[in-house]
Amino acid sequence: MPDSNRRLLLRERPTGRIGPDTFELAEEAVPEIADGEALVRVEWISLDPTNRTWIDDAPGYLPPVQIGEVMRAAGLGRVVASKHPSYPEGRLVQGLTGWQEWFVASDQAPLLPVTEVDGVSSPSAYLGVLGMTGLTAWVGVRQIGKPKEGETFIVSAAAGAVGSVAGQLAKADGARVVGVAGGPEKTRLLTERLGFDAAVDYKAPDWQDQLRAATPDRIDVDFENVGGEVMDAIFARLNLRARVALCGLISSYNEDGAPAGPQNFAALLIQRATLQGFIVLDHFGQAPEAGADISKLIAENRLEPLETVVEGFEELPSAINMLFDGSNVGKLVVKVADED
Repeated sequence: MPDSNRRLLLRERPTGRIGPDTFELAEEAVPEIADGEALVRVEWISLDPTNRTWIDDAPGYLPPVQIGEVMRAAGLGRVVASKHPSYPEGRLVQGLTGWQEWFVASDQAPLLPVTEVDGVSSPSAYLGVLGMTGLTAWVGVRQIGKPKEGETFIVSAAAGAVGSVAGQLAKADGARVVGVAGGPEKTRLLTERLGFDAAVDYKAPDWQDQLRAATPDRIDVDFENVGGEVMDAIFARLNLRARVALCGLISSYNEDGAPAGPQNFAALLIQRATLQGFIVLDHFGQAPEAGADISKLIAENRLEPLETVVEGFEELPSAINMLFDGSNVGKLVVKVADED
């Protein structure tokens, strides 16, 4: 067992893009556990757009990470030593481990046991399509958007972790699915590999023309991940009694101050649309149902997980920017340790 625990601490609150001075590397001894505790070796760390919001000094659904604290993030690891009956040695667990190589789990700092599924090629899937990413997509589609057969369903950041799963879930429900993504490679991935009916390249000069052409019958359900001008253009094409599942506003996460409100807010009134924001932390109780549903679709080859893997703990501060420059597809994870 290594004798040190590398940790990445928040050094300063970034303005805009996360830079080399945002975090500092600290090393300490691997923690000794007491009664009621378990030592977890972190093997995988999830990178998600919400990580960026957690280091702003602004109110949110969780308190901001404080200067000098370990960066908050979801992680997956295995129990290597235990003095707690709920954490047997060898058990795979996940939760808010943070950007560190070792984590002490306890009743005050709990982790969730992972039910391992046959046929899963990499444990990282339990942070992605079979974890909070999949649950987020499932709640937004099945509980809020509720697309009906033949309806038009649109999802922004469609080649990302949540968006790619959400679009495939809606397709499984019989909807006509349109994805918004950046660049021709991503739009081809959506239509040629994931089975979307159409895709819009928001980086193209004619993206608004593409949006109109892709939604000839307008839009019944919007799974919103981005905000900004793309959201405004989508709102302008909502059908009567459309539903909007507001999952994220990633276009504003690197901007100073509060995000700008929608310029086309009146469209929600005119179309009698329903908009519901949601946070996955409120839906953990539905994780077994969502996991079973998604696992079945994967087994039937009706849903393909996408993943980008970065190797190395030290890559965390730079890898997180991949979420905002569009250089990842699907779930972005960092592999920080090999399985024993």
